[in-house]
Amino acid sequence: MQSSKILLAASIGLCALIGIWGVADPAGLQAVASSIVDQYFISRGWFVMLSVTIMLLFCLALTLTKFGDIRLGADTDRPEYSTPTWIAMLFAAGMGVGLLFWAVAEPLTHFHFAKEFLPAPIAAEQALLAANFNWGIHAWAIYGTTALAIAYFSYRRGTPMMVSAPVKNLFPGETWANVVGWFSDFMAIAAIAIGVAGSVAMGVFQVADGVTVLLGNEETTSVLVGVVFVAMIAAYIPPLLVDLGAGMARLSNIAMALAIGLVIYTIIMGPSEFLLNSIVSGIGSYIAVVIPRGLQTYTFFGDEISKWFRDWTLTYMVWWIAWGPFVGVFVARISKGRTIREFVLGVLIGPTVFSTIWFGAFGGIGIFDTLNGQGDLLALTQTNVERMTFALLERLPLSTLTTLATVLAAFLFIVTSVVSAAFVLGTFSTGGDPNPSVRIRVIWGGLLGVLGAAMILSGSMQAVRTLIALGALPFVFITVILLACLIRALLQDTRKEPAHADR
Repeated sequence: MQSSKILLAASIGLCALIGIWGVADPAGLQAVASSIVDQYFISRGWFVMLSVTIMLLFCLALTLTKFGDIRLGADTDRPEYSTPTWIAMLFAAGMGVGLLFWAVAEPLTHFHFAKEFLPAPIAAEQALLAANFNWGIHAWAIYGTTALAIAYFSYRRGTPMMVSAPVKNLFPGETWANVVGWFSDFMAIAAIAIGVAGSVAMGVFQVADGVTVLLGNEETTSVLVGVVFVAMIAAYIPPLLVDLGAGMARLSNIAMALAIGLVIYTIIMGPSEFLLNSIVSGIGSYIAVVIPRGLQTYTFFGDEISKWFRDWTLTYMVWWIAWGPFVGVFVARISKGRTIREFVLGVLIGPTVFSTIWFGAFGGIGIFDTLNGQGDLLALTQTNVERMTFALLERLPLSTLTTLATVLAAFLFIVTSVVSAAFVLGTFSTGGDPNPSVRIRVIWGGLLGVLGAAMILSGSMQAVRTLIALGALPFVFITVILLACLIRALLQDTRKEPAHADR
């Protein structure tokens, strides 16, 4: 109990300190964060890529072995959700507003960089490949490993859904295990808070820019950004005052349905043949290099390309690690009754396929405009990245309706993410209480708002991404510990009894 109180006070204090610093001196916080993150990426980038690739290979290996037959829960348990609903919930939790924000902007930003070194067709192919890789199966391997460790220990060994649970369960009563466990929970809280706050900032930027487009204005004002931010806080505080129920799942499903509708609409109303070819080609290119690309650190390519790798791929891998504990707990909660094989294939394959379709459609139409039009979208990547998705929608029929749908989806993704994150943070910071008090939830909701304000005041998406990376750096090592604990537990338990799913 005393340890939980210390954890609660320490985690709230750290997040409050970072938030206040960011609001009072955003430039100073950004400078410190950039210095730390840059040095870490230069010296330990290889470790991040190696760790993430090992997680992916481990997850894939589980599906081919007897461990894949183990059920998350009692052998008689069965899944609560249908597979399509389950995969939709996975995707909404793991990606959400980020895909809406970067749908067009990321592939075209990569293309703008790559065309300085490669012919346009190859630059286009490599641009889509980079986006697919950054948002693909490696991200879900991070989520899958974290979620599987939490789910396995919770459903098979009866531990609370805490990051510290695997270490404490395997080494009961050991002082060092308690210290490592406490630190793991502490850093998980920091990673979740800063990661979700970054997504709040991203969502505010996108919603504000969408409202600007709907109003017919050219520039998004700081006043509008502030209004959207206040509206978002006003939307997510009330749900924190009641129990987290099916209503939040319904909101997530609505947001996901809007996203699916947008990608289908884009393929139908855009240059359909080009986009479908782009999607199929993108999937093929991605499959061909998915494993070796995970071990590529661009050591021999010079400073410019190495910096691009750090600013994008490395930043993304650490970003997914920042979201790992939050998404891990959520995925663990909705996956009881599935076998490890079902779990791994669903977590890795379903969302990855959707991401490649998403970037093939939105990134593909951006590249089509660049190769066959005047290249206005490409130029926009250098001046207003927040406007990219809306600028694309303006080129299609019913742009007002699709812009409104995008704004609504972004708003819903952020509200549901913050509410869910506040519950998870409350659970972690109170030692595993599955239903933290209203006071604790509201405190975390308020701190997420303060951290989000700090991110917004940093003034750019690059600054937001750097701050997210800063929050996740220590958790890189904790994910490796979780992986090691899961392997040990699987080996221990299968020696005691045969692994089976009782189908």
